Amino acid sequence: AEIFGSERILPATVSFVDIAGIVKGASEGEGMGNAFLANIREADAICQVVRAFADENVIHVDGEVNPSDDISVINTELILADLQTVEKAIPRLEKDSRKDKSLAETLAETKKALDILSDDRTLFSAAKAGDIDLALIRDLHLMTAKPFLYVFNSDEAVLTDEAKKDELRALVAPADCVFLDAQTETELLELEDDEAAELLESVGQTEPGLHSLARAGFETLGLQTYLTAGPKESRAWTIRKGDTAPQAAGVIHTDFERGFIKAEIVSFADLDAAGSMADAKAAGKVRQEGKEYIMADGDIVDFKFNV
Repeated sequence: AEIFGSERILPATVSFVDIAGIVKGASEGEGMGNAFLANIREADAICQVVRAFADENVIHVDGEVNPSDDISVINTELILADLQTVEKAIPRLEKDSRKDKSLAETLAETKKALDILSDDRTLFSAAKAGDIDLALIRDLHLMTAKPFLYVFNSDEAVLTDEAKKDELRALVAPADCVFLDAQTETELLELEDDEAAELLESVGQTEPGLHSLARAGFETLGLQTYLTAGPKESRAWTIRKGDTAPQAAGVIHTDFERGFIKAEIVSFADLDAAGSMADAKAAGKVRQEGKEYIMADGDIVDFKFNV
């Protein structure tokens, strides 16, 4: 935006929807029960905020701070809800597959899901291990098949203890996790840049936790961004990893994809180092890419199209 003198900046966003905390028995209707689970079914991924800080003034609902138990409560309820869905689906699929042989793979994978869930495993972790093909059971909208991301709400003792953080990372693997101090994040919003940097350093952080969370959210969802820039605006566009240049163009407008000719591309790092598009071109950093080009995160693009 600074290089192009853009009048406005439109960053990429990822939305986190705060829903009520889950309790034991939610799959049987306790707490918000089915309403809570319905909210989760509408999400693209599940982000669990887990307490990892010690504070006598903040009472834990179970009387002690135990991240492992807190995670287990939520996962168990999600697994139980998925078990109910799978157990109802199997008889229907068995009946339908007698008439439609193309459903045989879906039935087999649904039975595999039943075994995985019965073993107290999430389908997300099973898929990461290569034990199940989630594409075949996508229509069941199973909650534990969604990508998982964990946020450990920590204090300075945890944030500066790499061994403890490694222990918590192992607890949620293969899911990604982020460590932040919600109290510190609130304070950062009120500080000048130099004061904020000093506070972050004091708690062993190099950037605000919310920045890490947004980046982890994109990674968990399999998303990345590319940029368009000019005097009027600089904008980040969200696409899926692996998208081609025409698919990326289609995010702006379907005509861009339909009439795609080529894309003029420079990486963010190369443009930043050059200081201007003219200098980037002079240095040979601006490329012409065609329909087969796979977009890279941070590409700055000018699409050429004709409809």
